Amino acid sequence: ASNCWYYRIMTENGQSKNYKINIHLVLEYLAFFIAFRYYIFLKKRTKDAIPNTNRLSIILGAALGAFLGSRIIGFLENPLYSTDISSFITILNTKTIMGGLFGGLLGVKLSKKIIGEKQSSGDLFVFPIIVGIFIGRIGCFLSGINEFTYGKVTTLFVGMDLGDGLNRHPIALYELLFLVCLFVFLWKTKSKNIENGLLFKYFMISYFSFRFCIEFLKPNTFFILGLSSIQILCLICYLYYYKTILNLSKNAR
Repeated sequence: ASNCWYYRIMTENGQSKNYKINIHLVLEYLAFFIAFRYYIFLKKRTKDAIPNTNRLSIILGAALGAFLGSRIIGFLENPLYSTDISSFITILNTKTIMGGLFGGLLGVKLSKKIIGEKQSSGDLFVFPIIVGIFIGRIGCFLSGINEFTYGKVTTLFVGMDLGDGLNRHPIALYELLFLVCLFVFLWKTKSKNIENGLLFKYFMISYFSFRFCIEFLKPNTFFILGLSSIQILCLICYLYYYKTILNLSKNAR
């Protein structure tokens, strides 16, 4: 497996020529495009209590926070320390959706505080985010071991050769299945007219819980207290939403 896929065309003189496409990059941009269009689609069909100008400020805050958060956590997942330009470019290109989600959350909170917006704003983003992650994970799977979304070597029947000749846990496929289930669950939850803002909290808690567990199946190298940087971020997310988690526990009992 490789980040690049090749396609062949015939030239006028009858010779063939190969071109390569970075399939992961293509699907990543496609994920952004489709997720945003889906957001616009939902917004037109939803009575939004937040004015358009404030909503735009929130989106900008989310984008900036997601950009910084994805790079910071991506760097902590694979720390590099070098002064050459290639290492610097690698750091800029290293990113993770987990940092993007939590960084985006902090960016939204900061932007709302600046503009004085009190209404919850996350519910409208939930389903577009899930769709975007789903499309992006397809790119991760097609990239094989070139993306750090592959699992440890396994002898289970689910093991797959992702490009290095070893049967590994297909982490990206596990996540695709989880995202489908999460989408259906949250869609049914939405129909129950729950409190505004609660849908996004359920999404964050569910997705971060899944990622906390799935990290144990990845061949992580850098650990703190026996946990990866992603898992530590998950714990921080739990602390952030501890009141919601406590309420969920009470309702479960």
